Amino acid sequence: MSTLTLASDPRDAAAVEAVEAHHAQLAGQLAGRVAMLLDAADRDPAAAGRARAGLVAFCDRELLPHAAAEESALYPAAHRTAEARLLVDGMLAEHRRIGALVEALRAPLTPARAAADARALQVLFEEHLDKENHLVLPLLAAAPDVSLAEMLAGMHELLGGHEESGHEESGHEEPGGTGQGGEEGGCGGGCACGETDAGEAPELDVREVPHAIRHATVFGALEAVPAGRSMVLVAPHDPLPLLAQIEQRAPGAFAVEYLERGPQAWRLRLTHR
Repeated sequence: MSTLTLASDPRDAAAVEAVEAHHAQLAGQLAGRVAMLLDAADRDPAAAGRARAGLVAFCDRELLPHAAAEESALYPAAHRTAEARLLVDGMLAEHRRIGALVEALRAPLTPARAAADARALQVLFEEHLDKENHLVLPLLAAAPDVSLAEMLAGMHELLGGHEESGHEESGHEEPGGTGQGGEEGGCGGGCACGETDAGEAPELDVREVPHAIRHATVFGALEAVPAGRSMVLVAPHDPLPLLAQIEQRAPGAFAVEYLERGPQAWRLRLTHR
């Protein structure tokens, strides 16, 4: 049974959906940044250092404030219920472990150690969000004496800006009908066909990434690409809607070159201008 069915108030159902969408956005962005760090750790210590610093900045800007907002808004209400008290205690302990991993990533580390800590952070955070989505939020949404909508009103750290998270690419259509420039299968944003960047470009394969976080994963990875460098994206189909969203988020920032056009995979080089 869905959280929407169990919610005691339509406004609470909408609040749950907003929180879950923000969770997907955070998980995707974290996954993309960790993927870039893991790739760089194998081949380029300097790039790994930049990816680590960017990951820590993302945690300071998004992950840690999100955890603090949960502790101030969601957890006290859940902790007052007998059925969730031990669960919330465990969630608070996980917050401490998440914070400890972020602190570990602040220090100068070998690429291998940074990659290990980053991957541990990703796994812990994803499991933590799963518990919130499937245990904490449904319990609060079903409680007749709790108003999630009022509790979360105006809390960007929990509701987020989730405009991208609900727009997964279908692989069959592009907003506006045709590719930019009127060419079917076009680059979807500043084509740079034939151009290459200096050095080996890291590769992000999103074919096995869940649809709910696929776009956010790409956005997070692209945020870790410095100007003048590239990332190779591997997608299960021509990602035209995704390219349109990238262009909308950062007009003219990324040039796109198709390296392979199916049928099993589409490979694109995205170069940060």
